[in-house]
Amino acid sequence: MAQEKCFITGKSMSKSELVPFISLRKNLAAFIKNDFPGFNENSFVGQEALNTYRKKYLESIIESDIGELNKVEHEVVQAISKHEIISENIDATDDQKVTFGQSLADRVAIFGGSWVFIILFGFIILIWIVVNSDFLINKGFDPYPYILLNLILSCLAALQAPVIMMSQNRKEAKDRKRSEQDYKVNLKAELEIRLLHEKIDHLMIFQTQRIMELQQMQMDYLLELSANKKA
Repeated sequence: MAQEKCFITGKSMSKSELVPFISLRKNLAAFIKNDFPGFNENSFVGQEALNTYRKKYLESIIESDIGELNKVEHEVVQAISKHEIISENIDATDDQKVTFGQSLADRVAIFGGSWVFIILFGFIILIWIVVNSDFLINKGFDPYPYILLNLILSCLAALQAPVIMMSQNRKEAKDRKRSEQDYKVNLKAELEIRLLHEKIDHLMIFQTQRIMELQQMQMDYLLELSANKKA
């Protein structure tokens, strides 16, 4: 089997493991040529080295458009270079990590913000006032101005507020993850589309060159036939 050297690493490989210069997109080939000026039409590059330079090329695109890459953008570049799917179900993964306290806080927040709680609590307060004022003739366990009721309401508000905030903080964290996930997917899609445009442009140029070569060969063949007929 014919062997060739990878221009970047210098390792000898079979031609089936190498990618010729002519098969590379113009921008990617130019990017590699910046580091290896001798890289030309007769050169080959290994798949591993090519993936490394694809990753570097994607990073350079993001840096030129956005600026310095952060952790999220590095993850996107890594996913593209390894052909991985980056989207995930945030709700499913988040539900697997919910603790008992967080689950209880969510339930309390849901119940505390419902009409059931408002009606039930209003009904309890009404009964409390009626029992102490009418049935016990304002001499019961909590006569007017209902100091015990005020204490219970204050304690309930003091406990309910942090529980609701706990639930809201977890939902905000989930929303941040969802926004980050949307950004990853959108950035990956944008880069993939840009690479696809470059690939199509490269294929069109390559196919045009091939068609021109075939037309030239046909013209040469027709001229040769015409010369033979005249002779």
